[in-house]
Amino acid sequence: MLMPSIFGESLFDDWFDDIDRQMQHMDRRLYGRNAKREMKTDVREKEDGYEIDMDLPGFKKDQVELSLENGYLTVTANKGFDQDQKDDQGRMIRQERYAGSMQRSFYVGRAMTVEDVKARFEDGVLHLHLPKKDAQLPARKTICIEG
Repeated sequence: MLMPSIFGESLFDDWFDDIDRQMQHMDRRLYGRNAKREMKTDVREKEDGYEIDMDLPGFKKDQVELSLENGYLTVTANKGFDQDQKDDQGRMIRQERYAGSMQRSFYVGRAMTVEDVKARFEDGVLHLHLPKKDAQLPARKTICIEG
């Protein structure tokens, strides 16, 4: 007769089973709609422009792409794992990392051009410099709340 315990019969098997169940419900995107939480970003205003630092740990420079369209600067990071890759590290018992992509967009104004944006990538951090441009922001309008 088995005696009940606080954690069940096997703490680690139950824990890994829970992870497996959660992973089955996830799509194969790396971060999906949680990209904002994973692509941690600092923005600093300077006299001549804005400095943006974005954490992209585990990514290499060639896995990061910047695009500018309709006033939106979009940072996309893609990562893939070769499923057929074999090495001398031993037999894979469990693989929880997987391939996918994440992206985040920032409105920088329609006056910004690709030539204006300066970018460099160091130690998993994307550094961007955006000059200040005289951009006409839309007028702020308030909506009356009836009550």
